[in-house]
Amino acid sequence: MGESHISIPTILKIGSGTLDNIGSYLKSNNIDNAVVYFGNGLIDLFGSKVLTSFDDAGVKVMEYCELDSTKIEDIIELAFNIDSKVESIVGIGGGKVIDVAKYAAYLRKLPFISVPTSSSSDGFSSASASLIVNNRRTSVPAKLAYGIIVDTDVLKSAPDKFLYSGIGDLVSKITAIYDWVYEDKMGYTTVNDFAIMIAKKAVNSFVRTPFDDIHDDLFLRELVDSLAMSGIANEIAGSSAPTSGSEHLISHALDKLLETPELHGVQVGIATYLMALVHNHRYERINKVFTDTGFWDYVCTLNLNREDYEQAIDMAPSIKPHRHVYLHEEKYRELAKKYLKEDPMLCKVFDK
Repeated sequence: MGESHISIPTILKIGSGTLDNIGSYLKSNNIDNAVVYFGNGLIDLFGSKVLTSFDDAGVKVMEYCELDSTKIEDIIELAFNIDSKVESIVGIGGGKVIDVAKYAAYLRKLPFISVPTSSSSDGFSSASASLIVNNRRTSVPAKLAYGIIVDTDVLKSAPDKFLYSGIGDLVSKITAIYDWVYEDKMGYTTVNDFAIMIAKKAVNSFVRTPFDDIHDDLFLRELVDSLAMSGIANEIAGSSAPTSGSEHLISHALDKLLETPELHGVQVGIATYLMALVHNHRYERINKVFTDTGFWDYVCTLNLNREDYEQAIDMAPSIKPHRHVYLHEEKYRELAKKYLKEDPMLCKVFDK
């Protein structure tokens, strides 16, 4: 085996008002021109602020537009129509536009600047993109961000459900790591201890952050910092194993089963608490975080159906047949379904 070589973002700016300085961050890294992709409806919200910032810094915007499609054919066409003089691709918005910009940058071998406007998952810092391939949502390899720029003022203006989604996605590292270690113990894989350390540090730093309100600057910064660290843990491992275990398989199964799935991190969060019960590991801590942040209060308004989650548990092993986490074993699937019916908190979530 050779040494590990990993990419890490060169630009990392997280704080209040960073969107006003985006042009200068690029300029100071010798990027003189860029294309900018915005999420749906975001040019009206942030367009003039962003374009003024580029203009003031002397960075030329070769093209900017709003993107909606995540169909792989559309993105391939988009990518190869980008002017050959372009030096960087900037994606500003939610998960969709980040995925598109990231994949276009991967195809054109250009630095990708990730500017998430919500903290709904660790997608803004990961090296894979969720795209529509043959009418199905599929994870494809993409490019780790050259730059991550997050404006906490913008995150505050997004609906709270996106914060809850980010909280659910981040806390899931607790169960994902536990699953990965189990997979190693059963002889199906070999863990990377450094990736585990980074993922653990990310989640532990977050769950120990004191806060009065989920909109506090410190809380938001911790959430985004920790989500960014998750992306790096995956990069070190060369896979999503440190941050994605049984709880993610349940969410991916729900995406296939449901007409309109909930936000990724919301589904993942519920499944994380369930898997923590199955693991008999840190479920009190997860329950406390979800209670204190208001995650559970939000989830209880969603009218979720227990049978959907039971079906998702049964479908979970087929989502990633090459892995062997807890839910790949029938006894743990049965235990998970038992907790769905019997755990007091899950009874609140699912019993109308």
